Amino acid sequence: MTTDNSSPATPGTPGKKSNTGKVVALTVTITVLAVAVVLLLWTQFNGKDTAGTAPTETPSATGAPTTEAAPSESATAPTEEASPSTAPAASPLCTAASLTGALDASSGGGAAGSVYMQLVLTNSGSADCILDGYPGVSLVKAGTTEPIGAPAERDPAAPSNGPITLGPGQNASATLRYTQAGNYPDCKSEQADSVLVYPPSDTGHLEIAHPLTACSNADIKLLTIGAFQQ
Repeated sequence: MTTDNSSPATPGTPGKKSNTGKVVALTVTITVLAVAVVLLLWTQFNGKDTAGTAPTETPSATGAPTTEAAPSESATAPTEEASPSTAPAASPLCTAASLTGALDASSGGGAAGSVYMQLVLTNSGSADCILDGYPGVSLVKAGTTEPIGAPAERDPAAPSNGPITLGPGQNASATLRYTQAGNYPDCKSEQADSVLVYPPSDTGHLEIAHPLTACSNADIKLLTIGAFQQ
């Protein structure tokens, strides 16, 4: 009887297959973890580089063009430049420093012992100026500004007709009425040497030499003045 000494075919052992599967699974796991770590590091690094900058829109997956944000009005609106003013500068008010004064008594006497005079102011400056309204008028001693008696009252019957522009050398006048001091028995008469004139809206004054008898009584009104006319 012949004995077959050849070894029987050795089937693959289940233990080896199991070990091979574990190795493959471990390799896949390590690969996935490595990819995850790389992505995490890339994300953190990219986030630091772009911190503080406005995010940009990325193209959509469908290939549709992205819409850019419209520029703000403040960035695109043109700035309006102030146009130079074409209106001429208004003329200044006439002041005592740019005027000369005179009294014209040629109009003569008035009713009930009154005398009417024209108070004339002339622009002695080199530029236009404006007179508008009533002047202030008082009787004074020469070289003083203290009124003797009451200053002139404004005459409501002779109001201003509006501003008067005086060119150099031009004049305007206001009617001054002086009532004779002798009309008042209780008048404490005092001789005045000059008429003191304050142009409208001015604190400066002009002194016009013109002697008149004044009443030092403050309750007696000898003077009445109208607004300037031209």
